[in-house]
Amino acid sequence: METMPTATIVAIVLAVVAGIVIIAAAAYLAVRALRRRRLAEQLDRRNDDQVHYAFIVNPSKPQAAERKKHIKQFCKAKGLTEIEFIETKLDKDGRACAKEALAHGADVVVAVGGDGTVRTVASAVSGTGHALGIIPIGTGNLFARNMGIPVDDIDAALSVATSHGSRHVDMGRLTLLDDPDSDHGHAFLIIAGIGFDALMIDDTDPELKKNISWLAYFVSGVKNLFAPKYHGSVTIRSADGNSHTIKGLAFRTFMAGNCGQIPFFSLMPDASYDDGILDFEIIDTSGGILGWANLFGDVVHQTITGKSGSSPLSTNSSIDNIQGVSAEIMLEKPALAQVDGDMLPVTRHIRFDVERKALCVRVPEVDPDLSATGIIPPIK
Repeated sequence: METMPTATIVAIVLAVVAGIVIIAAAAYLAVRALRRRRLAEQLDRRNDDQVHYAFIVNPSKPQAAERKKHIKQFCKAKGLTEIEFIETKLDKDGRACAKEALAHGADVVVAVGGDGTVRTVASAVSGTGHALGIIPIGTGNLFARNMGIPVDDIDAALSVATSHGSRHVDMGRLTLLDDPDSDHGHAFLIIAGIGFDALMIDDTDPELKKNISWLAYFVSGVKNLFAPKYHGSVTIRSADGNSHTIKGLAFRTFMAGNCGQIPFFSLMPDASYDDGILDFEIIDTSGGILGWANLFGDVVHQTITGKSGSSPLSTNSSIDNIQGVSAEIMLEKPALAQVDGDMLPVTRHIRFDVERKALCVRVPEVDPDLSATGIIPPIK
């Protein structure tokens, strides 16, 4: 019996692998197309909402002027006449613009920008009962993605923002307890943290981010792999009112998550934006590069299994996930903190809190028990 040549076997294996990849890609594109078609059909059935819209625009975004022009054309075609535009400035963030819009009588405040614009606008809209709309601009748009809002179809996003259908979601707050000038907790909708994650974000080259998008964060992360650990104590309060204090804590980063999904990975699989609790994640590594390699394996393990925590194969890293309604951290030395990718001043003493279902967001898929108008009184 003749033995099949090695080259032939390799060719067959490569052909099979290529076939599997092609089939998988085709299936992915087919599912994506089906979802888009279903979304389009669903949006066609939703009536335009004839109320006062205020569009808060971040003019620093490259597509801002084009988006503003497109929004005007869309509203004109839909017969939406009560609209206004308010642009953010260096001394006037989305929060201040949203407050101005509400003072003008806006029923729906629409954030036109990235996650930074969305979170600052949401900070003011939260708890008012008015709806938040989102028109994504930029590369991240993590909150929009978690809400199912189209990030690459402006007409679909506008249809969502200007038609009935909303969902109540939680709002996180990070308060700088050692900053006497801070007059409010800094809102976050996705993830806030202190330590390595903030250091990595702060050290990311803006130009590099424009060119290679998410990879710029990895470049910054590699540069800071050998930064010192952070030390302190943390007290976490659970939903039942009990508190747990960890003293002598050493960690690389401490994060609080309202949503845990980012492109390609799941940082906090158990995080849910409407459960009234935050997911606190304490991450640590040891052994230099080996520890960071283990940590990457942990994140991949979480993504695949959908369960929080370290991989069973991990030896030099740890991911501890604790759920609660608040957490207070006191560090030995000041460290950088961030909220949804926006930097805050260095701090030693912070608190994370959650405002349960305080924010009303216009979304494609609506819970059946929500109001038909999408403008719902705040939950007490």
